Amino acid sequence: MKKIVIIGSGAAGLMAAYSASLKYGKGAEITVIEKNERPARKVMITGKGRCNVTNNCDVDTLVANVPKNGKFLFSAFSGFDSKDTMGLFETLGVPLKTERGNRVFPISDKAVDIVDALVGAVKKSGADILHAVAKKILTENGAVAGVLLENGEVISADSVILATGGMSYPLTGSTGDGYKIAQALGHTVTELKPSLVPLTVHEGFCSRLSGLALKNVTLSVFEEGKKKPVFSELGEMLFTHFGISGPLTLSASAHMRRMGKTTYTAYIDLKPALSLEQLDSRILRDFEDEKNKDFANSLDKLLPKSLIPVIIALSGIEPTLKVNQICREMRTSLCRVIKALPLHITGFRPIEEAIITGGGISVKEINPTTMESKLIKGLYFAGEIIDADAYTGGFNLQIAFSTGFAAGKNA
Repeated sequence: MKKIVIIGSGAAGLMAAYSASLKYGKGAEITVIEKNERPARKVMITGKGRCNVTNNCDVDTLVANVPKNGKFLFSAFSGFDSKDTMGLFETLGVPLKTERGNRVFPISDKAVDIVDALVGAVKKSGADILHAVAKKILTENGAVAGVLLENGEVISADSVILATGGMSYPLTGSTGDGYKIAQALGHTVTELKPSLVPLTVHEGFCSRLSGLALKNVTLSVFEEGKKKPVFSELGEMLFTHFGISGPLTLSASAHMRRMGKTTYTAYIDLKPALSLEQLDSRILRDFEDEKNKDFANSLDKLLPKSLIPVIIALSGIEPTLKVNQICREMRTSLCRVIKALPLHITGFRPIEEAIITGGGISVKEINPTTMESKLIKGLYFAGEIIDADAYTGGFNLQIAFSTGFAAGKNA
């Protein structure tokens, strides 16, 4: 009987177990090793606990949303795409819905439904989920022979799938163990960086605005020396004591691929629905009602209270100036700040705070069709441990499902 061992029971590991069971049925002994007491802890917190399962799009769009090594994933995506993911969970009793940006969620808005369905399918297939810590993959004559556990026990194996995740969110079990195991076998681990991560900002006013959430704003990010933004999107974001976070910020971070080699500046359009001229007209109308007020007390209808002192300072208009004394040139300065509040990005927050780890096992050492190592026969990789990460929108989970399916099918 064929023996398959999967290290890690996240999205990729569980899908690998399910895929292997589909191919071999009862003709294989499938063991999933998980160091946490509960499988798929990271899946439980994705999409703010709602779980953005995948993106309802075609294979070319999936590839296009993986900025590094997207082409490497073409075969895996073709073998198990977003339609397959959606079909699987619908079959497993989890109805889905498609939201803005083709993001797919369970109708229940509960990530636990996705986890329970996948874990249930794996257990029903006859695979065993073992609560243990894998220490080392054992080899003989350049091929996989088994897995050594931390307690000294050895599990023999014909194939091993390494699906231990990255280094982001270590509390969920993603602590980088898999990289060390792979390196011990001669595999190359490319530089590990945070991706989909909050950003640190030079401006001190961010800390004073900490906790302020902005909705329906546009965040645009420019790389030094370039006229076109590397990112520009409408949505929600959040000020923090170190800078900015929230959905828009996390998305933007994935596009800032040259952090440390160049500089980035972000601009927040606080009123994206209004042009400069329309905003000026709106401000004029507000000023008509506030003629004798100080400028500092005239923006309550337009902006969040805590943000007003920041905007006033950046506009260069004296706070105590009466509204009826503010000229067109001053209003233009005010409008420009509201339409493009500048933030100078100083860096990423630590990798432990990132949703996804950038970098991982070099794709040059992995067969893109089977996910098998080119160095060790019978060793396979799946999920975030591979050097391929995507933008937000369900694409990273689809990478996990697609590579997991390919690894399980071929192990």
